[in-house]
Amino acid sequence: MTTTSMDVEKEGSPSPAAPSPEKDEEYPLSLPQVLSIIFPVTLAYFLLMLDTSIVSTAVPEITSQFNSLLDVGWYGSAYQLGYSAVQPLTGRLYTYFNTKWVFLTFFGIFELGSALCGAAQSSTMLIVGRAVAGLGASGLMNGALTILSACVPPHRQPLVMGLNISFGQLGVACGPLVGGAFTEKVSWRWCFYINLPVGGAVAILLFFLRIPGAGNKPPPREVLRTAVRSLDLMGFCLIAPSVVMLMLALEWGGNQYAWDSSRVIGLFVGSGVVFIVFLAWEYTRGEEAMIPLPLLRTRIIWSAAGTMFFVCGVLFTVNYYLPLYFQVVKDDSALMSGVHLLPTIIAQVVLALTAGALVQRFGFYLPSIVIGTCLATAAYGLFSTFSPSTAVRDWIGYQILFGAGCGMTSSMPFIAIPHRVPKPKIPTAMAIVVFFQFLGGAIFLSAAETIFSNTLRDQLEDHVPGVNAAVIIAAGARSVRKVVAGAQLEDVLKAYSTAIDRVIVGESARRSTGGSGSLRREEEQMKEVAVDGGGGLGSEEAEQTVPAWQKESGRAVSRTTLEQRVVSSEMVQSETVYMETKSETRQL
Repeated sequence: MTTTSMDVEKEGSPSPAAPSPEKDEEYPLSLPQVLSIIFPVTLAYFLLMLDTSIVSTAVPEITSQFNSLLDVGWYGSAYQLGYSAVQPLTGRLYTYFNTKWVFLTFFGIFELGSALCGAAQSSTMLIVGRAVAGLGASGLMNGALTILSACVPPHRQPLVMGLNISFGQLGVACGPLVGGAFTEKVSWRWCFYINLPVGGAVAILLFFLRIPGAGNKPPPREVLRTAVRSLDLMGFCLIAPSVVMLMLALEWGGNQYAWDSSRVIGLFVGSGVVFIVFLAWEYTRGEEAMIPLPLLRTRIIWSAAGTMFFVCGVLFTVNYYLPLYFQVVKDDSALMSGVHLLPTIIAQVVLALTAGALVQRFGFYLPSIVIGTCLATAAYGLFSTFSPSTAVRDWIGYQILFGAGCGMTSSMPFIAIPHRVPKPKIPTAMAIVVFFQFLGGAIFLSAAETIFSNTLRDQLEDHVPGVNAAVIIAAGARSVRKVVAGAQLEDVLKAYSTAIDRVIVGESARRSTGGSGSLRREEEQMKEVAVDGGGGLGSEEAEQTVPAWQKESGRAVSRTTLEQRVVSSEMVQSETVYMETKSETRQL
């Protein structure tokens, strides 16, 4: 017999989506205290996302200095690789250890990777530095969202999460502009060195702040004694090599090795086999798994993960290959190629903030996801029409459309999760979604690099007679005009444009496939409900415990009702398991 949320509420038990009345007592901070936490956490998240794209406008200069055009994909995918391989473990770390110290540890590793990149003396050293930075970044986004959800009451979270995500998108979008400015005016190395002074300020601010619930964890020694079980290190040792083998296969296929070579096929097969073993292991672990399968099966988790997989995949691809189009085909400087991305930047930030405010006001997030997906997919398809003669009005309009779509879509999953997942499970839920987000970026960039390099080589060999394709590729993107001139240069630019168009066409097909996944998401309404007495937070005693900034219209908002539709019995059963897991966690 199917159990509904209404049935559960009638029986006196909390619905899966409705926190208990005493939940607001977990948000004791005043507004200035909350703002003092939001600022450094959001700034750290900005640096994290800035680092995902800042190298894009510096790539042509880097490839010319290191003679490494075929390594372009690695500069992005190495970062995503380090990020994706470790990211699933971060949810367990935030669950069992002090939130602030885990966050600062990952931030320190991120800063170390940035220093290595800035000091790189070869393409290989730069790739290693990017991987280390990605390793450190793997715990930052999950940590930022976990910290914010612990500091801000549910009815305020849509706007705060939207603000945080919009600044992250601002970092992604501003990366090419900032990278271009550093590359042209100073050195491409400052694309990475900039993280050190700003990051140091962030670390100092966070060091002296108190985060609610950050220390309410089992003693570290007890966790370490049972680390293999409590952190699911065996699961981590399975998922990490599976992801690494997949990334290597995508990066090497068609470049260093043929797609049908034994090495590439072996990597694909090995990745699949190890991943199957990982799933079997996670199944046996149940709720103690690094990625609990009951949690992963819930609609909100897999739909959010699928949405972010495709959104970030196409966003990172655009941020890497659109500057390449402007610099090579349009002959822009590194700085101007970043300036020409301003339509995307402005549209993203404005629409992300607007979407977050609308969700807080009206409570619906599904329309934003659907409309944003349609806009981004349409714009991405239009990008594939770019050529050396594309008019200014066209690439500006297409970028506005694309930025609006990404801005409306990318913050919604992170706004929805804290309202649908029990608080002890929020770090794990966030880790799952962020893992798929950056896994999408890594896979899309690897696939894009394969398409780009293979297409460029074929186009040069077929349509530019008398020109050595290997020489042009080895020269790097910024040195094309030094190698060829006249009619041959025009043909080479067409070859570059065609290669970038093929990248967009391939990624556009993936984007349109992922768009339908978000349509399966059930529509939710986040509606504030005031409790009228009964000893809950609506009582006089509870009223005194709630800071004034959390009150609305003279009433203490005690809970957020999300369920306006019938939920499956699976969701109700999952809630029971989550509460039992919480008790077990406290007993560790």
